[in-house]
Formats: sequence, structure tokens, C-alpha cells
Amino acid sequence: MPRPKNNRIVHEPPLFVEFKPTGIAGKNLEQKFLTLDEFEAIRLADFKGMSHEEAALEMGISRSTFSRLIDKARNNIATFLIRGQLLTIDGGNIHFKNNIIRCLDCGHMFKTSIDLPLSNCPACSSPDLENLAGGFGHGVCCTNRIHSQSKKGG
Repeated sequence: MPRPKNNRIVHEPPLFVEFKPTGIAGKNLEQKFLTLDEFEAIRLADFKGMSHEEAALEMGISRSTFSRLIDKARNNIATFLIRGQLLTIDGGNIHFKNNIIRCLDCGHMFKTSIDLPLSNCPACSSPDLENLAGGFGHGVCCTNRIHSQSKKGG
């Protein structure tokens, strides 16, 4: 029986979670998934240009685990591009470090710490806010992780 996977640290939720070829309805496409930790691996290595060692440290995993993760992510993206599939970012064993909140009234988006509760938009004071981390089922678990680490001194 394999070991359970440790949760990987993801900086913040992605702004966009679905990608597809233009001109074809998503319902007519085969779906390809990219997990949130694979998304983070691509962001760190290919977008930010970090080494595997630096990125692994950022995600709280070993360098060899990061290398396997980035290889899988790149293969999923290549498959999506070559086969013209619907790419959906979702799932994975993760905890968010930060969050993105979107105001449903004015459209203002702002970044915040995962453990900072917000009740009103700082731009228009609307209470109608969308928690992007919450859309992935995260928030309380990530906050509890941050607080338990700070009690341990880590």
C-alpha cells in the first residue's frame, strides 16, 4: 500500500480554471485535469523560473517529488495542447498560503492571507464576495494548518 501523499503548499488559487480550443463547445471535448499542485509546479518552475530545489522548498516537498510533479504537469499540458482537450484545474493534496477574493458587485479582485476573514469589499464595501480558495473547498483547513505551524514555531 502506498504512503499517503503529504499536502503541498500552493501560493494562491488560480484565477482561471478552464481552458479549451476556441470554436468548440466544452461539452464536446474530452476533459484533461491539471491538479492544483501541478499548476503550482508549472507556476514556480516555468513562469517564475525557479530551480527544482527552490520550488520544492516553496511547496514543502522534496526535490525528487517536485521533479515528478513537474514532469506530470508538463505532460498533461502537452496532451491538452496537442489533442485539443478541455483543461480543468482542480484537485490535488494541497493547502493554500494566500487567497484571492473577488467582489461580485464591482469586480474588484484582491489578494489576502488565507487566514484573514473579509466581510466587505475594500473598493465598494459590498458584502457579496467570492472566495476563490473556498471554490476549491479550502479555507478553514489551510487556516488551521497555518495556526498549528505557528504554535510549533514553523
